Amino acid sequence: MGEKVAIVTAAGSGMGKAIAEKLHADGYKLILMSKSDNAIKLADKLGQIGLSGDLTDKRDLKKIIDVAMEKYARVDALILSTGHPAKGEINELSDEQWHEGMDLVLLNVIRLIRMVTPQMIKQRSGSIVLISSFAALEPSLDFPISSVMRSALASFVKLFCQRYAGVGLRINSVLPGFIDSYAQSEETIQSVPAKRLGKVSEVADTVSFLLTDGAAYINGQNIPVDGGLSKHL
Repeated sequence: MGEKVAIVTAAGSGMGKAIAEKLHADGYKLILMSKSDNAIKLADKLGQIGLSGDLTDKRDLKKIIDVAMEKYARVDALILSTGHPAKGEINELSDEQWHEGMDLVLLNVIRLIRMVTPQMIKQRSGSIVLISSFAALEPSLDFPISSVMRSALASFVKLFCQRYAGVGLRINSVLPGFIDSYAQSEETIQSVPAKRLGKVSEVADTVSFLLTDGAAYINGQNIPVDGGLSKHL
C-alpha cells in the first residue's frame, strides 16, 4: 500500500484546519470539507482536494466519500469534526433546536461513518477519529444540547468498536476542553487546572498519534484533551 488517504471535515478553520495541516505533514493524501470555501483554500495551499459542503446534507456526505473513492479508491482515516449547536437555558431550548443539534452533532457523524464502513471493511483496516467535547463526559449547563448529543456520540463510539474492531476497524473520540480556536474569559481559563487554553496543535497531535500503528490497540475510547478539566474517574 502506498500513501494513506484521510478525510477531514470542518477543515476550514480551528482544530479541523490544524488536523489537516498535521496530517499533510504526516504524508496523508487529504480530502477536506467545510461549509465555507476555507477548506478549498487550504486544500489548494497544500496541494490536496477541497470541497464545500454541509455535513447535515446527505448528498454532501456522499460526495466526499465518492470523491475519495474516485481519486484514491480507499479511505484509511476519517476525522469527523462538527460545528456547535445552539446554547441556552435548558428548558427554554426549542424542539427545533434540539433536533438541529442532534442532526449536526450526532446523526451526520453516524451517517458518514455508515457510508465509509463498507470500504474500510473491504480493506480490513481504517481508523475513525471524532472531534467531540469534554462535555461528552462532563455535562455542562452552559451548552445543554452539545452535552447531551456528545454523550450519545460517546456511546456510539463504544458500540461501533464492539461491532467492528474484530475486522480491523478502529474508532476513538477526542474530547477537547477549552482550546485557543475560541477566545475565553480569564475566569474560564483559570477554571482549567493547567491554567491555560489548549492549542489546536495539541489536538492535532493527538489525532495524528491515534492514526498511527503505535495506537493500534487503542479502540473505542473517549479521550480528554482538556488540561485536567474533566473530573470523572
